[in-house]
Parts: sequence; structure tokens; C-alpha cells
Amino acid sequence: MSVIDSTTERIPLLRLDNEDPALVAELLDVVAGIAATGAFTMGEALERFEAELATAFDAPHAIGVSSGTEAIVLALRALGVGPGHEVIVPANSFIATAEAVSLVGATPCLVDVDERTHLLTAEIVAEHIRPETGCVIPVHLYGSTVDLDPLLEVACAAGVPVIEDACQAHMATYKGRPVGTFGDAGCFSFYPTKNLGAWGDGGAVVTRDEDLADQVRLLRSHGERPRYRHRVVGTTARLDALQAAILRVKLGRLDGWNRRRRELGAALRDGLRDSAVELIDAPFDGADHVYHLFVVRTDARDALREHLDERGIASAVHYPVPIHRTDAYAHVGLGAGSRPVSERLAERICSLPLWPGMTDAQLARVVEAVREFAPPSAVVRRFARSSQAPAAPARRSSESTAMTA
Repeated sequence: MSVIDSTTERIPLLRLDNEDPALVAELLDVVAGIAATGAFTMGEALERFEAELATAFDAPHAIGVSSGTEAIVLALRALGVGPGHEVIVPANSFIATAEAVSLVGATPCLVDVDERTHLLTAEIVAEHIRPETGCVIPVHLYGSTVDLDPLLEVACAAGVPVIEDACQAHMATYKGRPVGTFGDAGCFSFYPTKNLGAWGDGGAVVTRDEDLADQVRLLRSHGERPRYRHRVVGTTARLDALQAAILRVKLGRLDGWNRRRRELGAALRDGLRDSAVELIDAPFDGADHVYHLFVVRTDARDALREHLDERGIASAVHYPVPIHRTDAYAHVGLGAGSRPVSERLAERICSLPLWPGMTDAQLARVVEAVREFAPPSAVVRRFARSSQAPAAPARRSSESTAMTA
């Protein structure tokens, strides 16, 4: 086994827009156009982006907001979810899903996920629905799609609305239709590392419900309609015109970028079959995946990351601490072992490099490096002894959450 020479270019976890000079030049042109008009808030650029986003989703309403977190907050508020309500949220997700629930005064009901897919299922939701349940938020994690039909059936039978957290799944499809268009609302993030990313924070709410859309539009801008007539207590959660203009350019490229992500994801899955790492199962036959992240599992996760680092390949952990074990949610009282699947995943998951501009040669290096990896026997024995008893959440590392929230 030979270690990659130190002069070989390091393979990053992802690349941002500044690596594509032609794209940057086009984006700077639209930024200059906004600067020339001085229309930095609301206005034509935002309206055009919202119209084009709604068309892309084949939905009547797309409302630009300031972040993916605010998208969930505003959708919850528009549905009347607040104090006295519980909201079912997977413990295996980025903390923003739960934060949004807390920010409207409701209580996150942090539940475990399916170990094969890392996702919420109808069966898990059914176990946790109570009279206090005000909403269910399935997360299309990493770009993989939750099996929505059975979950929606469970929620509908209980009279509980559903908000899809699709912040990592732009234009992933479920049975031929984009996710985010099946529940009462779909929420999206345009954080720079997302499949559709801005040059800062941004988000959107997509919905087929005209009243919900109207309420989100009202809430995002101080409850104001018309100017200085404040109908409700709102907030400042508008999508900046600069970000809207940038996102309009990138929206036209999204299908191509997602197509390449799917190709790379399929090639990684094919190349890593029968290797020392485990692949995540599809949630159902024919499920789509737009590979915002490519995540594998291994009992020797830290050893794998060291092995990759020695070969000039970056990696990360999404996410090293389940939501219920963070300091922020210590007050919910869910101790070690309370959500065993999410806790095991936090110790075993590893994100590998994948981005649309990744070359076949870079992909081959990643596959070769992972296939060369042999878990230390001591690690295998340790996990064999403790497989039924999850350990404490893994320590954070410098690359664990690097620019991939």
C-alpha cells in the first residue's frame, strides 16, 4: 500500500462557486445589476426567483426567506403551531430542524430513525403521535427521500400537518414529483454548500396552500400589508434581492448539477460494494437521492478518517452528536441510550467527498483509498462487545461540521 505523495492535490469534501471562474463572472454581473438599481430588499429580483422556483417545483407558491431555519419557523407559525404543541422531529438531523420548533414555543419530540436508511418512517411517527402533536417534520436527509405516502397517511389519520424539511434535497423526487410538495409545506435552505446554494444564508417555503403561503409572506416582513399597516406580529426573514438574483442563475444549472451528483453517487456505491464500509440502504424501491452528502458507516470511523487524511482525502461527520444529546437539548432529559439508533449512527457515520465538479480521477482515488482501508482489529472487537449498548456521542472534530450544515 502506498500513501499518496504530499504534492498530490488534496481532494476536498466539496468545492464552492469560487472554483468556477465562468460561474463567478456571471454571478458578479447579476450582483452588479442589483447594485446599480439599489433594490436590495424584496422587489423584482425576488419576485422573479420565486416565480421560477415555483415553476421548477410545479407548485403554485414559493416564498423566499432568510434561511432554511426561518423557513421551518414561518411554516410552523403559519400552521398555528406553538406553545402547548409537540412536533415530531428525527434526532438524527442538523439541529436547525429542532431549533425551529423551539423558536415558535413548541416542544420538539425527538424520535429515533430507521438504522438502514437514517430516516423517519411511518411506523416511528405512529408510535409517537399524541393529542399534543401539532406537526410532523420528516427530514430528507443527505438528499435521500423519506417514504412519504405511508407517513402522510399516518399523519392525516391523526389530523396532524406535515412540514417536509427538504433543506438537503433540492429537486429530489418522490414518485416523479419533487419532495417538498407533498406535505402542507416544504422548507429549503440555500446555505452556500447546498445543492442550490446562495452567497450567504437563504431559504424558501414551497406550498400548494394559498392561505399558508399568504401567511408566510405576511410573517416574513413584519406582518406588514400595505406599508406600515402591521396585521400580525411578524419578523425580518426576507430573502435578500442579491441572493435571489444569484440563485436565479444557479437554479438554471441545478438539474445538471443534480444529474452529476446522482452519477457520482451511483459510481461511489458501485465502487464501495463489498468494501470495509457499509452503504446506506434506499428507503424504498426506486427512491431518488440527489447526494447532498455521500455518507457511509463503519465501526472504525475515526480510523477511516485518519486513513483518508493520510492519502490527501477530506472527510467529515454529519452529525457527530444527535440532537437529543446536545447541550442545547439536555433539558429534554433523553440520556445516553434513549435513542440508540441515532447514537450508534453518530459514532459510525462518515461523509466522503462529492460535488458536481468532481472528476472521475478524483472519484477513483476516493474509491481506491476506502477499499484499501482495513479496520483495526481492536476496534472491531470493541464494537462487537458493545453493539447493543451505544456509547456517548463522538467528540467533535475540526472537519465534522465544516461548511455543510
